[in-house]
Amino acid sequence: MPKLTQFDAHEFIQSIIQCLNDILQVRTARIRWRRCRRRGGFPEGRPTPPAAPHHSTRTAVPTEKVDMENTFHGIIAFALMVTMLLAGTLLRKWVPLLRNALVPASVTGGVIGFAVLSMDLVPGYSASDFVALTFHFFTLSFMSLCLTGSSKNTALSGGSIVIGGLWLTVIWTISLGAQGVLGYGVIVAYDQVTGSDLSAFLGAIVTHGFTQGPGQALTYGGIWEKEFGIENAAQVGLIYASLGFIVAFVVGVPMAKWMVRKGLNANKASKIDGEFLSGFFSPQTQPEAGRQVTHPANLDSLAYHICLLGLGYLLTHLWLVWIRDLAAGFTPWGLNLDVLFSHNLFFLHGLVICVIIRWCIDRAGLARYVDDESMKHITGGAVDFMVVGTLMSIKFSVLGALLVPILLVTVAITVFTAALCMLLGHKSGKLGYERAVTIFGCCCGSTGSGLLLLRMVDADFSTSVAKELAFYNIAIVVATFHLLFIFAPIAPSMSAGMYVAVFGGTALLALALVPVLARWTPAPAARASEAQLPGGLSGS
Repeated sequence: MPKLTQFDAHEFIQSIIQCLNDILQVRTARIRWRRCRRRGGFPEGRPTPPAAPHHSTRTAVPTEKVDMENTFHGIIAFALMVTMLLAGTLLRKWVPLLRNALVPASVTGGVIGFAVLSMDLVPGYSASDFVALTFHFFTLSFMSLCLTGSSKNTALSGGSIVIGGLWLTVIWTISLGAQGVLGYGVIVAYDQVTGSDLSAFLGAIVTHGFTQGPGQALTYGGIWEKEFGIENAAQVGLIYASLGFIVAFVVGVPMAKWMVRKGLNANKASKIDGEFLSGFFSPQTQPEAGRQVTHPANLDSLAYHICLLGLGYLLTHLWLVWIRDLAAGFTPWGLNLDVLFSHNLFFLHGLVICVIIRWCIDRAGLARYVDDESMKHITGGAVDFMVVGTLMSIKFSVLGALLVPILLVTVAITVFTAALCMLLGHKSGKLGYERAVTIFGCCCGSTGSGLLLLRMVDADFSTSVAKELAFYNIAIVVATFHLLFIFAPIAPSMSAGMYVAVFGGTALLALALVPVLARWTPAPAARASEAQLPGGLSGS
């Protein structure tokens, strides 16, 4: 294979300009030579015409070489990820246990990929290779969702997206504060019963693993471990995040399955039949994947919609680069706000950018040039890639003596979170069941697991809950700013009373907003099958 070379763009452009200048000079000299020949005047004899300059593009380009083999690492990581996704898809069709349990292909594929990486069956690849892929697919899933127009079917609307998004925000805020206090209390009780001397913050970090996810658990755990000496905080945080994903699907999937079987979901495209169980449409019922917007002789329609998403990505990057320089060194009240404008929060800024892009498209009357079904497929695909990548990027550590307290915390958090989400979700009005299962996934794994559970009861994201989820991702940053950016990083420096007051007080304040939201929320139409929630919980 021929070796390619890298070159400096400025030097290459200068070389091209010099070459064009030399050609122009020779051209001028030749014109003058021909004129003199026609006039018969060569005072110093007959000279030869000027020769064209010889420019070697090889000498103008530096000889630093690139080994193309090294460029394949990220591509093969993605190929490995989608291969696991394909394996999960086929296993769902062929294995009755997976089919009847409605385990999504991305979960099965992620577990297989985790096992493959843990056994080192693919040399040169580890869990860390899938972190960046997971991050970007998570970002793409929400940015593409914000580029999608509103559903034309009013029956699938849950009313105001803001009101629905506020319900999700309130539930998540209660979960964030209450999970931290509950985890803290479980470890304190465990120490008293067993005589152990574990830090209570090894229980408190559960809220950053469950309610937030592996990234935040690793971030805060690393700070607690390095700055405050909380031993194994980062590893324990990742373990909680891993268990949170398992809980989201072990509990969430049966919950969603129950809703679909009872017909409690608004989108009747999600119904349990042979196709739903196997995960494949029959040839006779395969639906269309959207409409073509661009002529294929000009640009493929899917590529066109990806271009719109790419535009949002580019504008978000340029915005962050610009605002980051302006915000550098800006520390009001001693708070470093640089973190708000880092690329770690790219998805948050990307949501706003894509909302603005979609608003401009609608205001300009150009909505006909965006196919919402194509955008929904991009969103759904990004969710699948994100979930399988998340499971493949998680690495379980040896728990040893911490196994028992971690399991106790996990069980307590699971029971509390399931009850919270089902009771308050049901009270959120129309589409309450969709909100309940979605926010349960968010409070036990990440927004991605919430989206995946939502897709089980809303197969094509036709209800307004997906849009509410996009609003909620912005609102929770505002609602819990004091916890996430002020108190969470320094939590181990706080006394037990102060920690409970700050995190527990935030949960109680959010809970106090529930009656206010209830008054703003229209009562849903009664359904015959809504009388009883799973486990005997009343729906009224």
